[in-house]
Amino acid sequence: MFELLLAGFVLVVACAAGAVALYERELRRLARFLEERDPASNERAGVEFATSGTRALARAVNATLDAQREASAAAVEHARAFRRDLAALSHDIRTPLAGAQGYLQLYARTKDEAERARCVAEARERLAAMRTLTDRLFDHAKAADPDAELTLERVEVLPVLADVLAAAYPDFLERGTAPVVDFADEEFSATADADALARVFANLVTNALRHGAGDVRIIQRGRTLSFSNAVPAGAAPDAERLFDRFYKADAARGGEGAGLGLSIVASLCEKMGAKAAAHWEGDELAITLTLAE
Repeated sequence: MFELLLAGFVLVVACAAGAVALYERELRRLARFLEERDPASNERAGVEFATSGTRALARAVNATLDAQREASAAAVEHARAFRRDLAALSHDIRTPLAGAQGYLQLYARTKDEAERARCVAEARERLAAMRTLTDRLFDHAKAADPDAELTLERVEVLPVLADVLAAAYPDFLERGTAPVVDFADEEFSATADADALARVFANLVTNALRHGAGDVRIIQRGRTLSFSNAVPAGAAPDAERLFDRFYKADAARGGEGAGLGLSIVASLCEKMGAKAAAHWEGDELAITLTLAE
């Protein structure tokens, strides 16, 4: 009887040792696969000694490889977008700077006082455009800074909007129009930073006046505000890209602005727990803000 038990024990030990050897071989094979695999390839790990454990390990390895590949692709696209942004920024800075330099050269060549005055005025206008661009870049950097904290508190929305519209009154007057404001709840309040919310409203109003046509309509329903007006034919932007940094609807980038205003809106909204979106309503572009409770 003892000999039979001993033989069974030896058999069990031998089977266990064999299984351990197979597991070890499979682990070495997976390790070799990871060491020799081309990082740029889509090759995936498989199993030869198939058990629930080895299959789970292969799935985990493949999931990690997939995540790394996606992260690498995202990094490559981010680098490409950064280069595109730098090229766009370089263009936007060089254009007014070259214009200012050109008018200063004309100033030096002419003796006509009226022409000199015109050259100075034109140079100032282009330098002012550069100042606006650098101010926008500074605002964007602050809005996108993850370490910059906002003071979130209960804010009455309509008074903040009224102050922004009052500051923009000369621009509305110049266009011969007036904003159409429709609040279902004039006491509507939200959790926000008052200064950041004012910046968001100001950027949306400026965007509507600069790129739109007709009356600017601002409508509040529930927790959502909608800023909308018509867009001139041929100038329709891509609603899905409106909040991208440096995005402009015109391919030649000849329009006004740095393409940062709505990117700032998106960054500030995210920090306040709000959501910004854009969509088309016929020939009108509507930008909606859903504010936090």
